[in-house]
Amino acid sequence: MKSFVPNAAMVHTHSVLSTHGSNEVASADSMKFDHLYVPIVDEVVKICAIPLRPRCSKVCDPMKEGSSKLNAPLVDDYHFAEDLQAQMKNSTAEDALDPGDISVVYICEFPEIKGKLDRDKAAELGLESGPKYGELKRGNPVKSDHLDRTIHPCDVMEPSFPGPIVLLVDCPTLSHLQELSSLQSLTLYYSNTSEQPVEMCKKVNCLIHLSPASVTNTTAYEQWMTRFGEAQHIMAGHEPKNIEIPILKSSSRIAAKLNYLCPQFFPAPGFLTLKQLKSLPSVSRFPRELSLPTSCRFIYAENLLKFNLLPYKDLGLDNSGVADTFSRTEIIDELTSEIPEIVSASEHIIQLWHGNNGTNGGTPLPSCLEGITREDMEIVLLGTGSSQPSKYRNVSSIFINLFSKGGILLDCGEGTLGQLKRRFGVEGADEAVKGLRCIWISHIHADHHAGLARILTLRRDLLNETPHEPLIVVGPQQLEIFLDRYQMLEDLDMQFLDSRDTTKSSWEAFELNEDNDANGSASRLKNTLRESGLISLNSVPVIHCPQAYGIVLKAADKTNVIGKMIPGWKIVYSGDTRPCPELVEASRGATVFIHEATFEDGMVEEAIAKNHSTMGEAVDAGDAAGAYRVILTHFSQRYPKIPVFDESYMNKACVAFDLMSVNLADLPMLPRVLPYLKLLFRDEIVVHESDDVNSAIAEV
Repeated sequence: MKSFVPNAAMVHTHSVLSTHGSNEVASADSMKFDHLYVPIVDEVVKICAIPLRPRCSKVCDPMKEGSSKLNAPLVDDYHFAEDLQAQMKNSTAEDALDPGDISVVYICEFPEIKGKLDRDKAAELGLESGPKYGELKRGNPVKSDHLDRTIHPCDVMEPSFPGPIVLLVDCPTLSHLQELSSLQSLTLYYSNTSEQPVEMCKKVNCLIHLSPASVTNTTAYEQWMTRFGEAQHIMAGHEPKNIEIPILKSSSRIAAKLNYLCPQFFPAPGFLTLKQLKSLPSVSRFPRELSLPTSCRFIYAENLLKFNLLPYKDLGLDNSGVADTFSRTEIIDELTSEIPEIVSASEHIIQLWHGNNGTNGGTPLPSCLEGITREDMEIVLLGTGSSQPSKYRNVSSIFINLFSKGGILLDCGEGTLGQLKRRFGVEGADEAVKGLRCIWISHIHADHHAGLARILTLRRDLLNETPHEPLIVVGPQQLEIFLDRYQMLEDLDMQFLDSRDTTKSSWEAFELNEDNDANGSASRLKNTLRESGLISLNSVPVIHCPQAYGIVLKAADKTNVIGKMIPGWKIVYSGDTRPCPELVEASRGATVFIHEATFEDGMVEEAIAKNHSTMGEAVDAGDAAGAYRVILTHFSQRYPKIPVFDESYMNKACVAFDLMSVNLADLPMLPRVLPYLKLLFRDEIVVHESDDVNSAIAEV
């Protein structure tokens, strides 16, 4: 992450698994795997890390996806052990160990908890209340105020007792389980071991198991769990039931309200019921009840379940924050009660759609939209906030849905996969990821690419059994450095193309070059675009940070049923930028111009300082380019629900919301919906307009 995170922000970084050269990985024989590393130790907590490797890294693990062993009974540990031992006998010392094969067990230990000072005893020993109490609590002896004697802490302090201990266990396969069961570093933490004196054993209060059900449901794993006596076990590995309940309750409520008001631009979120989830291949195997002794306490994790550690009197499970099931009916009833006018507003929007005649305020329909169908293209705004996620807006990501021809991601901030699932559901998100043709990243700031590796690894897993080509990722050079380093841990199944090779001048040079195969990535991208019904993807340098770009996507022309040539649509996305003449020039005649609008109009100085744009500047850029529609996005998180905007801008523009989906066929309606959205957020707008602007600046 050092390729994009400042050194000043990198804390507690410690590499426990060094590599030798860029393409070589240290062999198992050269590492001490049963070793306790201590990357963090201070007066608050000590965190130890135990690297956990599989006993056989390159041989087939019968429990991995795609293996026939997956269909075997989970409790058949004896035969599994026989198979695994046979494989290990056949494996050689030359089997390399990939760093990505190694997981970690973390041990979090809190300091000893001092006993309370007995004030009655202190008084009996002639000690008055005051600073000397503090000295005793710190373990120092003091002189009595009224008696000729020294008072030691043990004279007045109740006995101390060990602080809480928590283990975080990630045991991804049964190959790792064999190693886990034999770790000598954990012996001190077992309650029923004969290898250590009882007084030397440390009591573990809680274990959080990230291990999947295919591992935790085995007898061998259950037996390992019993070694910790009465510790609380929280089974947190891949629990599908948690998908049923939206964890982001506030944004889910907003999504439900927007869907009620305007379902055309805000389709129903893709939350699935538990019944539907059981049929999904990825989560169809629900955990069975573990056959543990009653003294071994365990619970399946739920979103926002807590285990309190301190203060010690509150030690234990706390489910007070666990979310309730999502009730759309209750939310809509509450909405119509608070804003009765919203009912007629929803009806007016329906009438607008039925009365749409292809024009808006005298603006004629662009020729590229003649005969458009709902299966041509859809813009899905997955994240519309800046800098970092908030309750209502995730960070930057836009999904260009080409339907049967796949899709393209423009930026991929953290949480992008979660947003795809919230919009399309679990299965729909998987299909969208499998169908990706390209991912384009505007610049190196983390809020625009931190979700990239998760998308790439999911696509790799989904297409594991299907012949396919690596996904093309277009981005700045610094991004390639990060991705190359990440691929030392696990294969991302991608092919990188520098943004500089996708500018207009670079494409022109590419076309003039007779040996186009010299740049294989560019050639592949060209073919991929053609298969997706596009004729160009041009990156445009913009004014933000080094190697920051906007993008222009152009669809191929097509012929309608009567032989008339219909020009292809043109989509422009600004990335992060100040108003940029080069981008405006490249955007001439754009069908949709998606422009960042981080700040309200009264904050021009802040926008200049941060190399961002105000809403007015973004709208002016769209006007200068002659764009048919302008979508404003990337709002400062100081506007949690709706930004402050000038109504005069909205003749062709609209503000974006997370999960907003704009179909090409609905573009004429886009500006006409904004007044109704303003009604939905009328209270928030009043608050924004009365804010002291200067006291609320917290932008990156």
